[in-house]
Amino acid sequence: MKFCKKYQEYMQGQEKKLPGVGFKKLKKILKKCRTDFQSKKDVNGILDIQTCPHHCPVCDGTFFPSLLKEMSDVVGCFNERAQKLLELHLASGFRKYFIWFKGKLQGSHVALIQEGNDLVYYALINAIAIRKILKKYDKVHYSKQGQAFRAQAQSMHMEILQSPWLCELMAFHINLRGTKVKSEKNPALFEGCNLTFNDGKPSLSCDLFDSVELDIDLTCSICLDTAFDPVSLTCGHIFCYMRACSAASVTIVDGLKAAEPKEKCPLCREAGVYEGAVHLDELSILLRRRVRK
Repeated sequence: MKFCKKYQEYMQGQEKKLPGVGFKKLKKILKKCRTDFQSKKDVNGILDIQTCPHHCPVCDGTFFPSLLKEMSDVVGCFNERAQKLLELHLASGFRKYFIWFKGKLQGSHVALIQEGNDLVYYALINAIAIRKILKKYDKVHYSKQGQAFRAQAQSMHMEILQSPWLCELMAFHINLRGTKVKSEKNPALFEGCNLTFNDGKPSLSCDLFDSVELDIDLTCSICLDTAFDPVSLTCGHIFCYMRACSAASVTIVDGLKAAEPKEKCPLCREAGVYEGAVHLDELSILLRRRVRK
């Protein structure tokens, strides 16, 4: 089965309509662009096929803006759903039952695991769709602008595989792996997911389907040790919470949200990365258990 058809069937099979990549629509845009591009070649006789025209109305006005909007919606949906799931898992007592009731979620580990797997599959299949449509773009235009757009999207934090909530879901799975509760319906997305230590340096790695690999370094680049009480800045770099607060010139009581917009990531030097930082609670639990062992 071709990926486009597989993707369409997956998105249409969701009980609740979710944001996705307009794969079929974008392919039609590229087909029209190819036709227009070819007609220009026929008229002019000779055409430089190294890059797309500098002012291609299809690319500049339709393709990239549409894809960027869709990527933003997908990442936003994934982050929101993952945050709610992990909030439920980490809640306790009355608060957990209140969240279950409010969200109409089933109160069991099986339901949590299934929801986590569903979220990861949603992230991965959309990441693959984006990768394939950009590859198609470069093939049509004999260019590398698709790759350049992907790099730009990463710098804008629109790359779903860079989401800190994906890292949290990986840690969530490992934390629950030891439980005896399993679901036969669960897709084996996390079989190769592990926390490893190489020369004392921790990393979270996972081999997923369609040759997608994730390898997340969990060493704080400030103290050069395993990130303690880890926090992910919006640029994607992970630090100890105390070290991040120190780098942002704020107290641990005030927190990273109090950081000035001018404060930069100690590693990549990007500014304004502290306000939207994510506290990696599942990862913190995992690291405490493994380091203690």
